[in-house]
Amino acid sequence: MKYDRNKVMIETVKRLLRRNAGHHLRKIVNKTHAADLARIFYALPLAQQIKLYGMISDVEQRGILFSELSEIDHTTFLSFIQSLNIDDIVPVLEDMASDDAADILGMLPEELSDTLLKKMKKEGSEEVEGLLSYGDDTAGGIMVPDFIALREDMTARQAIESLQKEHVDVEMPFYLYVTDEYGKLTGVCSLRQLVVVSPQTPLRDFMSTDVFSVRTNTDQEDVAKLVARYDILAVPVTDENNKLLGIVTVDDVIDILREEATEDILKMAGAGAGFVETKSIYKSTRIRLPWLFASCLGGLAATLIIGGFEESLKKIAALAAFIPVIMGMGGNIGTQSSTIVVRGLSMGVLNVRDVWAVVFKELSIGLLLGLVYGTLIGVVAHLRYNMFQLGGAVCLAVICSMCVAALVGSLFPMIFARLNIDPAVATGPFVTTAIDIVAVFLYFQIAAAFLGI
Repeated sequence: MKYDRNKVMIETVKRLLRRNAGHHLRKIVNKTHAADLARIFYALPLAQQIKLYGMISDVEQRGILFSELSEIDHTTFLSFIQSLNIDDIVPVLEDMASDDAADILGMLPEELSDTLLKKMKKEGSEEVEGLLSYGDDTAGGIMVPDFIALREDMTARQAIESLQKEHVDVEMPFYLYVTDEYGKLTGVCSLRQLVVVSPQTPLRDFMSTDVFSVRTNTDQEDVAKLVARYDILAVPVTDENNKLLGIVTVDDVIDILREEATEDILKMAGAGAGFVETKSIYKSTRIRLPWLFASCLGGLAATLIIGGFEESLKKIAALAAFIPVIMGMGGNIGTQSSTIVVRGLSMGVLNVRDVWAVVFKELSIGLLLGLVYGTLIGVVAHLRYNMFQLGGAVCLAVICSMCVAALVGSLFPMIFARLNIDPAVATGPFVTTAIDIVAVFLYFQIAAAFLGI
């Protein structure tokens, strides 16, 4: 339904652009959320993007458009923003949250980024420049430097007055962070707590001292795990001296989880860490080449194994009929096991210390599934070729193939994680290739023993 709505919007905007219907376009553009406008922009050529952008009257709407467009496609966004006038970009960046502006500037060429920073107001540019000094994928790089920090000796009444006078511009007062006289984080309290206690109560008397916080160099994925595990709306970011520097809010965490999940899926498929639409044909080919080379070598190895049993195939040609299903069943369960383990490691559900428990569980599942499907395929082989020995060989080969696949699919990611190698990168093609080789070899060895060939 959402896809149909977007498609209708895109076609409508294109039609109005062809007719040069500026009045109707302005009404649509200024009533449509910038997140939806970004999808429309992605479907338009650059000249029409610039024309449509000029019709957006709200600066905040332009800022959201920048953020959304940069997430959809970096290439499209870069060509679009580089075609705009510098003076049209600066007000948008100044209006955006500092962390979002830093993300935008971090994508731009250094020369353009420096020019924009120089033209921005001093206070805003200093905040953004400070965020740019941290790594892109760290808590420091994604934190918001606008937060509410109150002294622990303040009373509830003084805290409320401070909120009304000094913190009016803070957009996301999820929590009130409490600091000592040196700016070090000592506690946290909610807005609800602030209004229900006696006005004369000092913050230190009702604040929670059990604060979940992260350092500026903490990986963004670890920040996301912390927020997800404890169901908090924001997490404070401190330096090595526990001085409060900023907060990471839940909206950024959602983006992190989506980004990390997408990267893991694409890495497991051996397609790199970004969508194909965001890369050139040459770059996409170069990224996929080594992964497919691993599959190619595995296929050649399987071919050599099959070639080694050429005489057996000449005697009983029916053996060849079951090679695809044995390799396929093993490959499928291997992919399932590796996906479950990689995702579990990524989300923090599984721990590398639980390696043998995880492997035993997946191996047990592989054995049970192997018994079910091995029996089924073995019966089909017996009925089709009226050869009990062939049915038995196929049955046992399927069981062995699925057990080995479950073992490899669960063990490899755990080993890679233990060696500090990204399991999402190292699994995928390597697991399926290894399973194919082992499955073919075991099948012919079992068939040779059962059929005496």
